[in-house]
Amino acid sequence: MFAHQLADGAEFRPLEPWRAAEFAKHADRVRPDIRDYIPWAWTVVDERTAGEYLQSYADKQAKDEAGIYGIWVDGVLQGGTVFRTFDAGTGVCEVGVWLAAEMRGRGLINRAVRHMIDWAFHERGMHRVEWVCDTRNTASAAVAKRLGMTCEGVHRQSFVLGGKRRDSQVWAVLATEWGEAAPEPRG
Repeated sequence: MFAHQLADGAEFRPLEPWRAAEFAKHADRVRPDIRDYIPWAWTVVDERTAGEYLQSYADKQAKDEAGIYGIWVDGVLQGGTVFRTFDAGTGVCEVGVWLAAEMRGRGLINRAVRHMIDWAFHERGMHRVEWVCDTRNTASAAVAKRLGMTCEGVHRQSFVLGGKRRDSQVWAVLATEWGEAAPEPRG
């Protein structure tokens, strides 16, 4: 079993389909805090839809196209990360995140994403890691900046969430920049 310790009592590991009930319960708990920015907060509404969502990532991971991982604190699922896209052929992937409000400010997302980016660059030979967030999501943009990513611009009205067109901000870091770009997180 793959697992990576992020901090005392905090662990990062695959979020697999057999955890659908746990993920559905987590989605209900965090939905008010994430639904303005995270598309699955609108569609994962019960154990069945949670299982379908997790299975879709398992299927993509089997094809080396994506992956989903959870962050557990003291044994409770509190958030997670995704390789929303992963294209080994072009060397480009996109990282995404979410976290329960009460867990924010502890560096868990920074550590988890740092681990993912290190793996993508050093183990898989990726060239570019992207971070795409709603332009209104200043907390997400702040994480990208702390990781040493460069804001490359805005895609106007690039996605629909909650029936409304949204702008997205694109951040990225290149493998050649990674060592100098992202200082170790504190705390």
